[in-house]
Amino acid sequence: MSRNTNYRAWGSVGHYLQGPGLLEEIESYTSGFGTKHFYIIDVFFFDTWTQKLAEIYENSKSTFQSAVFEGEVTRSKIREFHEQAVGSDIDTVIAIGGGKSIDVAKVIAADQECSLVVCPTIASTDAPTSAMSILYSEEGKMNEIMLHKKNPDLVLVDSKMIANAPVRFLVAGIGDALSTYFEGLSNVQTQHENYVWCDKKPFVSTLSGRAVAKECFDTLMADGIQAKLACERHILVPALENIIESNILMSGLGFENVGCSVAHAIGNAITVLPEGERMMHGERVGFGVVCQMIAEHYNQEMIDQVLSFCVDVGLPVCFHDLQIEPSEGNLHLIARESLEAVSWQACSRTYGEEDIVQIMRMADALGCSYLSKK
Repeated sequence: MSRNTNYRAWGSVGHYLQGPGLLEEIESYTSGFGTKHFYIIDVFFFDTWTQKLAEIYENSKSTFQSAVFEGEVTRSKIREFHEQAVGSDIDTVIAIGGGKSIDVAKVIAADQECSLVVCPTIASTDAPTSAMSILYSEEGKMNEIMLHKKNPDLVLVDSKMIANAPVRFLVAGIGDALSTYFEGLSNVQTQHENYVWCDKKPFVSTLSGRAVAKECFDTLMADGIQAKLACERHILVPALENIIESNILMSGLGFENVGCSVAHAIGNAITVLPEGERMMHGERVGFGVVCQMIAEHYNQEMIDQVLSFCVDVGLPVCFHDLQIEPSEGNLHLIARESLEAVSWQACSRTYGEEDIVQIMRMADALGCSYLSKK
């Protein structure tokens, strides 16, 4: 497919700060953007952090409000939340939590034309740094990517909080980050556009974006296993700090600047099955990476390296791990849904529905083979 490659683009978060205990200092960072702060806090942390914020802001010139967003991230739910919980007199929106709180905060900040600060409490996806929100249908199916004019002004990562979170979140983030390099290569090879201001013009990746994507993969291979063990024991060591950075910053810069491909097309499509929602985004995308390597005919050495890593770190590599029934009907449903994704255009080969079913079955066979060796 011929594309104009004269235009290239880079997008990134304004500032990124990472370290143990940083969330305790939140007011000193957010006050640099304004004095009227609106916090969207995950329900799990709401009571604790609203109380902490009251103490933190006690002698501050800034003021804060806080609210919980509950339910699926749909246009109607966000509109309802905006009308009922968000006042008009705010200048900074701050998210403390996971993907839902972050995606909603991005929409609210864009609507209010406010500064945006994102404080992820888990490292399960690369959503914190991006200029987009993922929206769902009322039935829970991912159905829209909402693009924003700018990325968050600040992403503040308390690595101690992430080290104390369940290890499954970190592993899911590793699965999401694992796709960054391979999907980037797809986009580079086909000169497919990235996500930076893609509503204005098709831009391709910069050399900087490609370098970040490669470093993301190298960091996972070097530190992923040790980081998982550290997180299981809630130990904060350099390997875990490196994987937190790869999951959130490098993967976020990577996917936005070099684009997505087959791994996300198939990983996201699994949500078309009700049981697909049991798995986290990165767990599904991790399996999608194996599918992509088959679809793009990677050499066996690279497939072995990735499968071995996935099994060692605990990512799903087969249908059983994904908790889905691999019936013909289910697999064709996933395949059809995946073909709706624009990211398929980044793949250098053209596949139909039956081809994708066969690719998924091959990924499952390889995964089962590796599991049997452990």
